[in-house]
Amino acid sequence: MPELPEVEVTRRGIAEPLHGARVVALHTGAALRWPLGVDAAALVGATVGEVRRRGKYLWLPLERAAGSGVGGGLLLHLGMSGSLAWVDTGLARGRHDHFDLVTDRGTLRLTDPRRFGAVVWSPSPDAGMAGKLLAGLGAEPFDPAFDAAAFHAALRGRRTPIKQALLAGDVVVGAGNIYACEALFDAGIHPRTPCRRVGPARSARLLASLRQVLGRALALGGSTLRDFRDAHGAAGAFQAEARVYGREGQPCPRCGAPIRRIVQAQRSTYLCPACQRG
Repeated sequence: MPELPEVEVTRRGIAEPLHGARVVALHTGAALRWPLGVDAAALVGATVGEVRRRGKYLWLPLERAAGSGVGGGLLLHLGMSGSLAWVDTGLARGRHDHFDLVTDRGTLRLTDPRRFGAVVWSPSPDAGMAGKLLAGLGAEPFDPAFDAAAFHAALRGRRTPIKQALLAGDVVVGAGNIYACEALFDAGIHPRTPCRRVGPARSARLLASLRQVLGRALALGGSTLRDFRDAHGAAGAFQAEARVYGREGQPCPRCGAPIRRIVQAQRSTYLCPACQRG
């Protein structure tokens, strides 16, 4: 699933060409997770504003002169297997191409083989479907206001294992399975450790590790395990640098012990049992 690094890499790839582009048409293919929520023709003529990201969602504001038609914006989610790319306007859609935003600068196309992605219209990020989807999200990991004390306060008292809390997204967003495994390894914390046992010092170490891992993933264009490509068709490269994820049985890069795979909430978790303590 595309996580924060992949979504942010996508945002950076589409933000400049989209900003100020005028919508010429919207075309939809097979149904995605939710309906668009507005007549596509009503959005023609709007101008795309500054593309923003919140967690794993992208917000494309649609601007109009006062009283000239439907504005609001489009909230996009890449689902399990989605990616956005610029394509030549008029290029025929393939079987997995389910949404085209046609502009006077080219066409932004959503390709999603598993169709868990979404494109929904809302009057603002805080209202309608967008408001509902974004309301429960946790802090952005790079937000300066989200410090170690705030992280520890959000974890304190929770009985859930720390890795599951990272994946839930209501404490901090963007720590998908790969990045949660890597950050917990870097911080030396066992994934099954209950949140309430992660004290202030370890909370600070884990937040620093999460930021380091996500920052490195951003620099490498995210991770591509199967489907993800950026807006220009390039695959991510972080997976090649993973120290525990996908390395079951291989030696730990820190101590040499075999990397172990366990299952948490039906997801594979990779760890070094010697380096990561409860």
